[in-house]
Amino acid sequence: MKQDFTDALVITGGGTGGHFYPAVALAEAARGRWPNRPIIFVGAKRGIEARKLPESDWPHLLLDVEGFHGRSPLNALRSLWRMYSAFRYLKNIWIAQRPRAVIGTGGYGAGPALLAARALDVSYYIHESNAEPGLVVKLTANGAKRVWLGMDAAKARLPKANCRCVGTPVRESFLRPFKPCSELQRPFTLLVLGGSGGARAINNALSSIGGPLLEKHRDWEIFHQVGNPEMERLNNEPRHSRHTVVPFIENMDTVIENASLVLSRAGASACSELKTAGRPAVLVPLPNSASDHQKYNAAAFVKEGRGIMVEQGQGFEDRLFNILSSLMEDDRVRQAFSRPETNNAAAKCLDDMGLLSDSSIC
Repeated sequence: MKQDFTDALVITGGGTGGHFYPAVALAEAARGRWPNRPIIFVGAKRGIEARKLPESDWPHLLLDVEGFHGRSPLNALRSLWRMYSAFRYLKNIWIAQRPRAVIGTGGYGAGPALLAARALDVSYYIHESNAEPGLVVKLTANGAKRVWLGMDAAKARLPKANCRCVGTPVRESFLRPFKPCSELQRPFTLLVLGGSGGARAINNALSSIGGPLLEKHRDWEIFHQVGNPEMERLNNEPRHSRHTVVPFIENMDTVIENASLVLSRAGASACSELKTAGRPAVLVPLPNSASDHQKYNAAAFVKEGRGIMVEQGQGFEDRLFNILSSLMEDDRVRQAFSRPETNNAAAKCLDDMGLLSDSSIC
């Protein structure tokens, strides 16, 4: 379906859940604040948004773009050409249908929209959740009306941008009080998350150590999101009767609330939701994440006293078993890591935009 962008608020960002879910949180907050303002998503045909947006009621446009990170020189050139083509396509639309403002949350899905907004002098804003900003944000930050940061560490990497640290917006379902960890009853749950697409290294490790962990800790169970690509393989492998695998979790807030401990990748959105819920976590940063941003995210999480980082590499499974086992054994340590963070970062962001119902934007 074609979208009319005239005077709309454009929300753009995706590729991964770490970029997409903050975009959804900002869109939800904007819809609550300016109910009569059209809101349209712009993303990529290859990202998580390509699956989630068609299932939603959000108007959207998906572009044929892909990321650069980890690609061969030839494929990187192809990605660059697709980005440029999408930029020109969107720019031509917006010359006739000028949006009121654009909010980008990073990822390759946000590139064409942010570049088109800059080229047409449309007011645009950026939210960077990660401690290490991505390429799209670095390229466009200086022209943004405001760059909202999820972590203070990113400010030094964007010295010429108009930055403000607000934390990372979370979805509406997380903007509520969560049951304290101390009120959770046996059997306790170890929740395992590899990100929206799963994580093979984490999945393989849990296939190996899940059984011994559950035999050692008989008052625990494992609830494990493995990702759609891994579901068939892992569902056919033998595992402990208290180890449940699922391809994807829709009601993430409820599942996290019922978890006494979480093992997760260190995407910015996951870290923010864990903080909001006040759940202790063991974070395994993705080794080849762009600019190593997941390692920076995990280090910031640990520095705040919310959990432990375990990096992949030699002896990964043994190290992971020992750390998980020690936390499953010691509820006092888990309680020390459990400190809910209550703030509506999305609302803080939108305060900077003035009233979109008026003819001007701050």
